[in-house]
Amino acid sequence: MIEVVSASRCVTCDVCIAVCPTNVFDRGADGVPVIARQSDCQTCFMCEAHCPADALFVAPLTHPAPPDSPLRDEDHVTDTGLLGSYRKELGWGRGRKSGARTAVGPELGRARITPAPAQGE
Repeated sequence: MIEVVSASRCVTCDVCIAVCPTNVFDRGADGVPVIARQSDCQTCFMCEAHCPADALFVAPLTHPAPPDSPLRDEDHVTDTGLLGSYRKELGWGRGRKSGARTAVGPELGRARITPAPAQGE
């Protein structure tokens, strides 16, 4: 669930507004996106992944964090490295190593091409 938009990091590009599939954000008067419909957030991480300034934090929760949660505190998510961390783990952004190269998963082995069935089969 989207929890933090950092006004100090935001470059007012509106990418998060554009990529959000559920229209969670409104553009604020100063150009910084405002979380307008948090309950509509699907926790898809699209906004955080596409933010070129690492100005967003999406908590891996299905409901909003409690009001006193450190996950809603910009200083806390900045100091702990959580702000923009999803994008960093993906390897998106200048100077970052692609996350696909270091992803953990089952060994897939060599791809095989299945021959097309003979005509009439």
